Amino acid sequence: MSGRELQFQPLKFIDLFAGIGGFHYGLHDLGLQCVFASELDRKARETYEHNFKQISPQLFTGETQPLFNQDITQQDFNLIPDHDVLCGGFPCQPFSIAGYRKGLKDQGRGDLFFTILEIIRRKKPAVIFLENVKNLLSHDQGKTYNYMKTLISEEGYYVTEKVLNTMTYGNLPQNRERLYILGFKSKIAYSHFAFPQPVPLTTEFRSMLENKEIDDYFYYNNKPLYERLKKEVVKTNTVYQWRRVYVRENKRGVCPTLTANMGTGGHNVPIIKDEKGIRKLTPLECLRLQGFPKEFTFPETLSRGNQYKQVGNAVSVSVVKSIAQQIKLQCIN
Repeated sequence: MSGRELQFQPLKFIDLFAGIGGFHYGLHDLGLQCVFASELDRKARETYEHNFKQISPQLFTGETQPLFNQDITQQDFNLIPDHDVLCGGFPCQPFSIAGYRKGLKDQGRGDLFFTILEIIRRKKPAVIFLENVKNLLSHDQGKTYNYMKTLISEEGYYVTEKVLNTMTYGNLPQNRERLYILGFKSKIAYSHFAFPQPVPLTTEFRSMLENKEIDDYFYYNNKPLYERLKKEVVKTNTVYQWRRVYVRENKRGVCPTLTANMGTGGHNVPIIKDEKGIRKLTPLECLRLQGFPKEFTFPETLSRGNQYKQVGNAVSVSVVKSIAQQIKLQCIN
């Protein structure tokens, strides 16, 4: 293969703990090719295949060695295709406040970091691109993350990290802070990499809403909570948070962090007032606030509760894409 032919070969990535494909969309939009993905949750797998079977058909056609793995801990790592970028939004519950911050001691979730580490050891990708909750930085007074960073560094990588907010770095009106971790095999690539600069928030929250009549299911009008909500949810140009025992107006006009328990009456449910009444956001509106394209859809059989859960667990596509652009332009090309 000539140098010119090699130059135009698409960069390859793997999508670990893939969820519904936030990393996949962000990198695919930049021309990178997904050569392997893994997701354990059955419902999330259905949504992933529903949306990526046309975009990345090679993931779903393998019979002897499927490229859409279910349990990564049972995978023969030597059979994972070679790749340039390893992506992973590895389980965040062990390090989140909601997950009681069990950290690496959380058997089955926290220890999945070591699965990532073993894949890194076997496959030696040029770039490692991970996402987690910002509380990972402070877990156990910073000892947990420093230990993880040391382990990655011992595999020959130069590691950097930064907490980025979706509303500041993704031009989406959602207040969502997440930790992004980058590791580079090349010291030169590491020295040239810079996280993206903040961008003005020009996307208005109302533009994220569905332009159609919303099903009565999403409204509180005929529910016991309505009498309490109507006294505090009075404006139509902002978003409120239902915090179980009180309502808080978000005066910045942005949505609070979307969480996995939105569909079960969790503590951070975003609600709005429109001409019909007071309602919570729909799953499709939440998808837009995470940066998923309008063509993204859920399987018809997927419950609304699962839809909310999947969106809340997803990575913000716009932020991932912004970071991936920096990787592609500054480090690999």
